[in-house]
Amino acid sequence: MKSARWLLAGLVLLLAVVFTASLLIGAVWLPPGQILRELFSSPPQLAGMILLDLRLPRAVLACLAGGALGLSGAVLQGLTRNPLAEPGLLGVTAGASLGAVIAIYFGMSAAFAYMSPLMGLVGALGACALTFALGRNGGTVTFILAGAAVAGLAGALITVALNLSPSPYASYEIMTWLMGSLADRSWKHVWLVLPFVIVGCGILLSTGRSLDALSLGEIQAQSLGINLNRLRVMALLGTAFAVGASTSVTGAIGFVGLISPHLVRPLVDSRPREILLPGAILGAVLLLTADIATRVIHIGPEIKLGVLTSLIGTPFFFWLVIRLRKNAP
Repeated sequence: MKSARWLLAGLVLLLAVVFTASLLIGAVWLPPGQILRELFSSPPQLAGMILLDLRLPRAVLACLAGGALGLSGAVLQGLTRNPLAEPGLLGVTAGASLGAVIAIYFGMSAAFAYMSPLMGLVGALGACALTFALGRNGGTVTFILAGAAVAGLAGALITVALNLSPSPYASYEIMTWLMGSLADRSWKHVWLVLPFVIVGCGILLSTGRSLDALSLGEIQAQSLGINLNRLRVMALLGTAFAVGASTSVTGAIGFVGLISPHLVRPLVDSRPREILLPGAILGAVLLLTADIATRVIHIGPEIKLGVLTSLIGTPFFFWLVIRLRKNAP
């Protein structure tokens, strides 16, 4: 218990350091002294405007999205008892992507700037509802297969939209959104997703005791009074709200939900409940760090956040598969 508190304190301190760095680093370096001089000046100066209107909402959104991905990844790995589980497993990410693509394809995002995130949220909730309808009362394996089927369907429809795109500009906008980014996000995007992320994370955190019981096996968990169908619904609904809302604004961002629980697990004796909050904080740290990297890596246009997380996460994924294969009986 004491080590868990020290771990949380260390992660919170690390998050504060990375968050501060995110406010200072960018195309224009903002010295702390200049920020302190200009932040509360009247009329607002350039440094204060850059900090408050551009970088602060971007950093807050990175914390919300990274925390949602890390927390949902930890819950889903505990629920399925599968170390390779992550939020895309239930079709949430693909559903949110499909909703945003529909808004772009039919020109709704051009008529109303926030239609893409709104449709993304609708798509995430719709995907979760379909996953639950297909997988209920069928056990964990059926639940996973239902999520994979829904993700496959959403991915196929996205491909159809790209193939039948009415103009190259629409195709470019769809591809740009699918690569994921926090650039040009404002406080309106933060307020749009904040209530859903808070509700979703609250639901996910409430599953901790049930996940500890489930680690003993499904039969043992049921004997301890755990309702497995209710647990699946809570995991699905929490992921839909938290990850679906953040994905609807940031675009598809992979591997954060897979990596952060694995980095935390050896430090907390692998207890599912003890992984949840540290996994969420570390997810926020990872996404903030990746977002900083997109601003400092200059190879032409700014590299997209989802592209960078995939480049970093793929080697980790291969290492994880190799390690599991070596430990297999």
